[in-house]
Amino acid sequence: MQLFMNLPVVLPSDAYRSGERSSGETHGVVFTKPHVVELILDLAGYTSDRDLTEMRLLEPACGHGAFLLPAVERLATAARRGVRPMASFGDAITAYDIDAEHVAIARRAVTDRLVERGVKESVAERLAEGWVRQGDCLLTRGGDRFDVVVGNPPYVRIEQVAPALQQEYRRRFSSIYDRADLYVAFIEQGLNLLGSEGVLSFVCADRWTLNKYGAPLRRFIAEHFRVRCYIDLHQASPFESEVIAYPAIFAIGRGKTERVSVAAIATASPEECGAVIASMSGAGQATAGVVATQYETWFRADEPWVLSTPEQLAILRELEDRHAPLETGDTKVRIGVATGNDKVYIVGPDADIEAERLVPLVMRDDIEAGRIRDGKRFVINTFRTDGGGVIDLGDYPRLARYFKAHDDSVRARYVAQKNERAWFRTIDRVYPELVGVPKLLIPDIARSNQVVLDEGRFHPHHTLYFVTSGSWDMRVLGALLSSKVALFFVWSYAVKMRGGYLRFQAQYLRRIRLPSPTSIAPDVANGLVAAFKERDFAKIDDLALDAYGLRMLPAFEFVDTRS
Repeated sequence: MQLFMNLPVVLPSDAYRSGERSSGETHGVVFTKPHVVELILDLAGYTSDRDLTEMRLLEPACGHGAFLLPAVERLATAARRGVRPMASFGDAITAYDIDAEHVAIARRAVTDRLVERGVKESVAERLAEGWVRQGDCLLTRGGDRFDVVVGNPPYVRIEQVAPALQQEYRRRFSSIYDRADLYVAFIEQGLNLLGSEGVLSFVCADRWTLNKYGAPLRRFIAEHFRVRCYIDLHQASPFESEVIAYPAIFAIGRGKTERVSVAAIATASPEECGAVIASMSGAGQATAGVVATQYETWFRADEPWVLSTPEQLAILRELEDRHAPLETGDTKVRIGVATGNDKVYIVGPDADIEAERLVPLVMRDDIEAGRIRDGKRFVINTFRTDGGGVIDLGDYPRLARYFKAHDDSVRARYVAQKNERAWFRTIDRVYPELVGVPKLLIPDIARSNQVVLDEGRFHPHHTLYFVTSGSWDMRVLGALLSSKVALFFVWSYAVKMRGGYLRFQAQYLRRIRLPSPTSIAPDVANGLVAAFKERDFAKIDDLALDAYGLRMLPAFEFVDTRS
């Protein structure tokens, strides 16, 4: 069975990759830096001063052995203190990889490392063959339990997995929810395989700690495990090559909830990695680039892991207790239309297409300095306006000719292949009636909240989220959503990207809390309207504090690009 469809993977881990072989000697393998590996082994408690000969270690996706070889080194050091021969440790380590070439490389590397440590080559080869197994760790069954699970799990979007295997993964793992990444299943599987005192320590993308798709995994951890420590690597580079990921290191074990050590490191240098454990325990001296704190309690159920300072978290909880979510009553957050091929479906005013099929469109690029520039763009509406399904192309000969001229690129889209009879439809439905509705437009990716009012001229593109409401004065709402208070909510929950960028996705915008429209004093409301019109953000911030009943906000780092 083909494991992955031939689609590009955003970030292969130390082991997994797409079905299409990558170029280069390592075939897409991303290696974790050695000192980061050493830190992860330390956090898992796999240290040479312990009797590792009585412990079992699992590496679920070993690749070329970035974690495996240091573990072997530690095991060999511990074994020299005992009386048992190295040959007796056949069940001390278990490592999986789906790729036969990776397995061969890892086995050879383990053999060479053991021989260097004085183990007979025949014994070393036998141990390496037993320790490193070709197979999918997610599909293993049996009663094996491990004291330590370590690694850098694969980063593969679940929809990139072959359909039959995707279905099996979803059946086995409750953590695979919505558009989850496969690494959540590796976390769940690793935790399931822990013994009564076991610890899992991974370096992994951190989106699951905040995103909607991570909710089932967060609940699973809260109900059955204890987070021991968490290290934020947003500004650091734990891998040997540059990758598009925002990683963290975490250690999770069984047991009752206790205080959790949380740290952020700036560069993931050997010095920082060497100092972070002592810094988290309070036993070490202050080290440049390492910021550590203690959480007296952890997050309940599927709550997002908002890893801010205690002061920031206290204000966030206070605001959430006192105010209602943005989506209250008829106030809604949505995303603009996705077409599947913008080059075909977004056209200019001179396109030879029936005018009733063209809907004026606004894109992210059309917003500048708080104003909407009419880019003279239109999106093709392929749906009936009475709420029914797709149109009959026979009723629109000019549009039919247009699609025929772009037949190959239109039919190549995934949505076209899934809907053969409606092969020309856009991914999302276009709503012409939305054009005339006042709406607040918010770009998806930005360093701070950039909110613009469309008084009723355009349909938003999918690069924009938008807010509609019949109960708010849209200028007052626009001002509040432009404030630092609103940004504080998004900043608390959203994934922080390099360069200070945030994702202003619907799931984060919905975390914003607002005072009731009727609770805002008339002079404050009037001031917000004027400040929003003038783009006076200092005044907006002051008036928003008044509206929220706050004296001040705790400091938080962001790049103010509001304009």
